[in-house]
Amino acid sequence: MVAEDIIIAPVVTEKSSDGIAEGKYTFKVNKKATKIDIKRAVEKLFEVKVLNVTTITVKGKEKRVGRNVGKTSDWKKAIVTIDTNASEKSYLTKGGKEVKVNKKYKDSIDEFMGA
Repeated sequence: MVAEDIIIAPVVTEKSSDGIAEGKYTFKVNKKATKIDIKRAVEKLFEVKVLNVTTITVKGKEKRVGRNVGKTSDWKKAIVTIDTNASEKSYLTKGGKEVKVNKKYKDSIDEFMGA
């Protein structure tokens, strides 16, 4: 799947807006997408480092119009936690030499909610 097909839309609620301060963003995603697909799509589209992905399948509700009863469709929601304080990582190579890696990632998703 293409990254644009995985992330459908942001979920804008009061609870999801409170999570933005903690680096948690909520998206409506494709029902067939896995956590790994969602992580790769968010990292590609928004150029951020994803730490954790939590998914929830939201069941559709029963709706009535007059005497007719129908049901809204099920959908999948993903809560993505991003790295808000990117720091230098260091590790040892085979020769025992210490190497520092400093990748440039954004610390927020600017395009979220039209910002």
